[in-house]
Amino acid sequence: MAKPKIGIVLSGGGIRGIAHLGILKAFMNAGIKFSHISGTSAGSIAGAFYAAGIDPEEGLNIFIKTKLLRFIRPAIGSLGLINIENTREILKDYFPHDKIEDLKIPLTICATNFSEGNLTYFTKGPLIRSILASSCIPGIFKPIMIEHQMFVDGGILNNFPVEPLLDNCDYIIGSSCNHLKPVDKITRISHLMQRAGIMSINHDMERKAKFCNLLIEPKGMGEISTFDMKKAETIYWLAHEEALKAIKSNETMQEMVKKK
Repeated sequence: MAKPKIGIVLSGGGIRGIAHLGILKAFMNAGIKFSHISGTSAGSIAGAFYAAGIDPEEGLNIFIKTKLLRFIRPAIGSLGLINIENTREILKDYFPHDKIEDLKIPLTICATNFSEGNLTYFTKGPLIRSILASSCIPGIFKPIMIEHQMFVDGGILNNFPVEPLLDNCDYIIGSSCNHLKPVDKITRISHLMQRAGIMSINHDMERKAKFCNLLIEPKGMGEISTFDMKKAETIYWLAHEEALKAIKSNETMQEMVKKK
């Protein structure tokens, strides 16, 4: 009997996307292998590291030791405040072949075609440019040009790209890093806007969660700021523990672990 094809979808979420690395590490240690990965924004970065054969814990170390966010420089006079392409040289060290189709695990990268106003799924072509396009928050980052068209963050139209997995996988795991805890007051306008934005993308994710056989969503991640690098290790280990609990409490996962 053929082994089931297991896919995992990784949401967007800025620095909270490090949670995906902790979750991937837990499945890796349990002997669970993925046949397909789909990711948006931060999820596409974590997915690319894993699909390239980079250990998730090393992926965490890459974020910390390269101080990835500090290498992003202002793009003065452009459509965005920051030029995300300055991270390209950092990523080239880890993706020297720079082709999606050369990864060890099939990866789908979700981005928004800003020129045409629709969703794009990259499954081949330049890896780094596709990752940057998927992570390019409009109004903060300058749009990424691919084949003469502008691309921005995939999370605008699809922050939980489960669709590419539906016809390719027998079992789908969802990893979401934007859970919000209830609050009784908001004291800063920035917190209000961030919470409203996350509520919007979570509503879409909740609708799509029915397509997942297992959803892992570490509690309270949504309260962490998109660029709060100081929380990187905390995010990783909280998510890792949440995944371990999910694996242990899920009968199907336990059966897969026994058959590894």
